[in-house]
Amino acid sequence: MPAKDTARVKKFYEDAFGWGMNQMGDDMGGYMVATTTPSDPQTGRPTDPGAINGGFFQYNAQNPSLQYPNIVISVDDLKKAMEDVVKAGGKVLGGRTLGEPDDIPGIGLYCAILDTEGNRVGLLQPSPSMG
Repeated sequence: MPAKDTARVKKFYEDAFGWGMNQMGDDMGGYMVATTTPSDPQTGRPTDPGAINGGFFQYNAQNPSLQYPNIVISVDDLKKAMEDVVKAGGKVLGGRTLGEPDDIPGIGLYCAILDTEGNRVGLLQPSPSMG
């Protein structure tokens, strides 16, 4: 989700829900990881099937139309998932380049899609270091 003040959002979610909040560095775009469920200490991935974690990205006032929550679905093979989305009637948006995934160091391959209802959803193929 977008955050205008990362210190404020960190305090809110820690206090309100007991989430673990970890501020990443500039190399990760200042992303703040939110740990909402028990996770493997080595990979950071949730230990309970179906559980998810999330995070916050820096709000960008220059592009307010892109400042919205983003659901991300983990997939084993991003290229195949992108093909499946198109076959099922969705649209692949891609990452920073239209139609192409982004390689996020230490995280994995990511792209955005539109489902048949026009909802924007992220797809992530976790890197091997993520488990």
